[in-house]
Amino acid sequence: MKAMILSGIKDLTTTDAPLDLIDTDIPEPTGNELLLKITASGVCHTELDEIEGRTPPSRFPMILGHQVVGRITSSGPDAARHTEGERVGVAWIYDSCGTCQWCRTGLENLCPDFRATGRDAFGGYAEFMVVPEESVYPIPDVFTDVEAAPLLCAGAIGYRSLRLAEIRDGQALGLTGFGASAHLVLKMVRQRYPDTRIYIFARSPKEREFALDLGAIWAGDTTDESPERLHAVIDTTPVWKPVVEALKNLQPNGRLVINAIRKEDHDKNYLLRLEYPRDLWMEKEIKSVANVARSDVSEFLKLAAEIPIKPDTETFVLEDANTALMELKQRKIRGGKVLIMGD
Repeated sequence: MKAMILSGIKDLTTTDAPLDLIDTDIPEPTGNELLLKITASGVCHTELDEIEGRTPPSRFPMILGHQVVGRITSSGPDAARHTEGERVGVAWIYDSCGTCQWCRTGLENLCPDFRATGRDAFGGYAEFMVVPEESVYPIPDVFTDVEAAPLLCAGAIGYRSLRLAEIRDGQALGLTGFGASAHLVLKMVRQRYPDTRIYIFARSPKEREFALDLGAIWAGDTTDESPERLHAVIDTTPVWKPVVEALKNLQPNGRLVINAIRKEDHDKNYLLRLEYPRDLWMEKEIKSVANVARSDVSEFLKLAAEIPIKPDTETFVLEDANTALMELKQRKIRGGKVLIMGD
C-alpha cells in the first residue's frame, strides 16, 4: 500500500515536504482490530504540532492522520461489532486503558494511557489501516466520504468545545480563528441556538468574509473589540495572542474555551500583556479542551446528520499531503482539507 510517513521532527521553515511517500505492506488485523481500506483522511493542525514537535509521535516512522473514513475489509478473530463492507470513521481517540476513573465515567479523553490515532498508532495518510473495533463509528448515509472526514475531528472537537462553553440560546458567542473546526461550530450554533449572535475574530480577510457568508453577524481582526461583551469565546488558534485578546471581550463571568492540543511558542511573550482587572477579574474563566471522548464523536455525527451540517472542503490526492499541510501552515484555509485515496 501507499503511505505518507513522518520519519522525524521537521522544521517547516526549512522544508516544505516533511512527509515521504513509501510503499509498505498492508497491515493484518489481530485481536479485536478491523482492517480499513481508506477512502478519505482529513488534514488537521494537530499534524503540524506532530511534525514540528509540540506533540511528537511516540515513535518513528509514523503515519499521521486522525480524520479517517474507510470501509471494513477484514477483522481480527475477536472483533464482532461490525461487518465487512461497513463504512466507518476513525477519530483522534485510538484507544485508552478502559479501567481508570476517567474511562469508567465516559471521560476516556483524560485517560493517562490515551493513545491517539496518527500519533501513537498508524493513522489515515495511507491506503489501509488497522484500528480497535470500539474506536470506529458508522458514517451516516447523508455524508460523502469527503464530507464525513472533517466531522471526525474538527466537528467532534468543535462539539465538545461548544458544550464546554455552556452558552444558552440568545447569548453572544465569539469564535477566534476561523478554520475547519470553527466553521463547523458556526454551522452548529446557527441550528441549535438560532438567536445566538456569533462574532468572529480572524486575522485573514478571507476567513472573515467566509464567516459572514456562513451567518456571523460581525467579523473583525484578532485585536478588535466586539460590538458587545460576549458570554463565551472559543479559541481554535495555535498561538497565544488570540487568548489575550479574547479575554478583553468577555463579559463578567464569561468563559474562554481553548480548543487546541498545543500552543506555539513564537508569540508566548504576548501573555505579558494580560491585565488582571481587564482580562481576568470579575470571575472570568479559562477552560481547555483535551482530546475527544468516544461519545463526542458518536453524538456529533448523529447531530450533524439530523441538521444536517456539511463542511466546506478542499481535496488533495494522498501524494499531495505535503501541499495540504503547508497550505494549512500558511493559513490558506476555507473549510477542511481532505486527502482522497485512489482505487
